[in-house]
Amino acid sequence: MSEAAGTQIPWTPSNFLALPPDQCELENSRAVLIPVPYDSTASFRSGAREGPAAMIEASGALEDYDMELDLDVSQIGIYTAPFLEPHLGSPELMVRRVRQAVAGYLRSDRIVGVLGGEHSITAGAVQAHLEQYPELSVLYLDAHADLRDEYMGTQWGHASGARRIHAWCPLVLVGVRSICEEERDYLGAQANDPDSQVISSFFWPVADEDSLKGEVVNRLSDPVYVSVDLDVFDPSVMAAVGTPEPGGMSWNQVTGLLRAVAESRRIVGFDVCELAPREGPMACTYTAAKLVYKLLAYASRPPDSLKHFRE
Repeated sequence: MSEAAGTQIPWTPSNFLALPPDQCELENSRAVLIPVPYDSTASFRSGAREGPAAMIEASGALEDYDMELDLDVSQIGIYTAPFLEPHLGSPELMVRRVRQAVAGYLRSDRIVGVLGGEHSITAGAVQAHLEQYPELSVLYLDAHADLRDEYMGTQWGHASGARRIHAWCPLVLVGVRSICEEERDYLGAQANDPDSQVISSFFWPVADEDSLKGEVVNRLSDPVYVSVDLDVFDPSVMAAVGTPEPGGMSWNQVTGLLRAVAESRRIVGFDVCELAPREGPMACTYTAAKLVYKLLAYASRPPDSLKHFRE
């Protein structure tokens, strides 16, 4: 035994929430977080590859106790997986790698979350969850529709993630405030195609936020996968993204919607993507880490129990 190992020296763990070994071992954890430092299809500002490490570092400053739900989030056990090595040769092969990585940790009683990286990685995580949960639907929070069939030479980039997912399962888009003509036409065609997978879109801002929650929940099957592109937030809240769009959602609007979903549907997996920490103040990184923490809290409580904690 080394001299250091034989003394009571405090060490800071390098996992999400800086948890001690008994709260972050895989076999004892109800949640797994997979960091994916990938941004090879970024089209405006890169830097999302630095997002996972930044979120994990910032999470060490979070309180484990959640005031809203009267819950110590760390008690569910949170295992932080090693960083997934990017596949730089092909966006499609990177999506496949994410699918394989997520599938390796999935089981019916475990929540698997992905820390992005760019939003293209969501397609792989959804594929893995569909294998475990055939009735899955996807809640996709994003300032952009991501419904292009192809962009900059690939069908598997950040601008096409929702298009790929829509081919596989019901999809609900929320927070969209920027689309191209192709995406407008695609949404119009899907609305008139009775044989198409269900797709619902809620452009931001909405006239009635309270009714929005009910409409979103009603369009989601059970279970639900939640995907969050951080540019769904207004840049005043989240400037540290690659493609910021003005006029976005607030913290309370996003978390209020997620809570409403968790009250009626089972969240089985999620991702938080597109944090580019160098593009904004440190508060953005802390906010991103807190959103991961909130998603873990909402997903880890049975839906009915959340209703008892309404403010």
